[in-house]
Amino acid sequence: MGLLDLFIAASMPVLKVLLITALGLVLALDRIDLLGEDARKHLNNIVFFVFNPALVSSNLAKTITSESMKKLWFMPINILFTFIIGSILGWAVIQITRPPQHLRGLVVGCCAAGNLGNMLLIIIPAVCKEKGSPFGDPGVCHTYGMGYASLSMAVGAIYLWSYVYNIVRISSSKSSKEVEINDSSASRSPRESSISQLGTSAESLLPSKAFNGSESPPEQLELPSTRFDHKAQMQPGTKFKQYMEIISRKINLKRLLAPSTTGALAGFIVGLIPQIRKLMIGDVAPLHVIEDTAILLGDGAIPLLTLIMGGNLLKGLTGSGIQKSLLVGIIGVRYIALPLIGIAVVKGAIHLGLVQHDPLYQFVLLLQFALPPAMNIGTITQLFGAGESECSVIMFWAYALASVSLTLWTTFFMWLVA
Repeated sequence: MGLLDLFIAASMPVLKVLLITALGLVLALDRIDLLGEDARKHLNNIVFFVFNPALVSSNLAKTITSESMKKLWFMPINILFTFIIGSILGWAVIQITRPPQHLRGLVVGCCAAGNLGNMLLIIIPAVCKEKGSPFGDPGVCHTYGMGYASLSMAVGAIYLWSYVYNIVRISSSKSSKEVEINDSSASRSPRESSISQLGTSAESLLPSKAFNGSESPPEQLELPSTRFDHKAQMQPGTKFKQYMEIISRKINLKRLLAPSTTGALAGFIVGLIPQIRKLMIGDVAPLHVIEDTAILLGDGAIPLLTLIMGGNLLKGLTGSGIQKSLLVGIIGVRYIALPLIGIAVVKGAIHLGLVQHDPLYQFVLLLQFALPPAMNIGTITQLFGAGESECSVIMFWAYALASVSLTLWTTFFMWLVA
């Protein structure tokens, strides 16, 4: 198969995505306002809670078996590599560009987390349908490709909400603390500041036995011993419960168990348990109507996701300025450094026998290194109010350049695995 045929096959899916994205951007304009901020918010909720879980569960249920699990075990590790390598490269970008504190978590997140769900769900089916595709029968390619993309989406969501969420949270909290310290220091005179610092030092260094009953109320003297007694009487079960509460607050388990992740678990259960699989999967299954309903709902996810993505990119046109060096660094990491490293990782895994010689599976593994940043990073910045406008600008330029980058890398990866 010629390189030109591969280029045409690779460019068609990206062009389709561009056209629908452009339509979403036009519909979000103030003059039309069919896809305004409120409309996007409501649509996004429907996609997040209904369409995505249906899409993920139906595709995984069809493709996941005990045999296929032996082949797919490397995908979560491959995605973990994208996060680790991206984080290291993001840290290097921070050291070179020196962005403000509140943007550092955003930079690492954009370099580490790719759009592992939505973009694959859009690109894979379109690539399978093209005549010049090297992946064989379009029906078989579509079935297995959507299963790979669904698994990628579920695993990516777990990594995103357990890692990037906390990176942005820590970065934004450090930034807010620095602002509070600077504001409090600026609002006090030098004399007041020195007196307060002296008082603080004296309080921390003064031993408790220097107080007597007349100098301090009895409650203040008894408080430390009361706390000590309370800790001493605390049972191991209570301590474990407190630790679990702290972990759940830090990691945000509600976001970690996103609907797409729950849908993936349902798909695994249906696919891996033979009795349930016979009941629900296949045209002759007694409960195949449930599978058909999930597929019908899931089919609406891809066009809606693309329209919402286009509407969200409108913010980047009106967003505030950002360091050009920072923007170049993020784009360079995502579209040059990561794909090159990804080739070495996947080829190394194939050489070691960790990945089977399935061209479509290898193509998906390679493509996971060349995707634009995850759109959910914008949601995370909104939650913490840190770098929201800068994130819109980054997303706009990253997805604008993805049309060129994805076409070139998709062509090269298809040639590499063909």
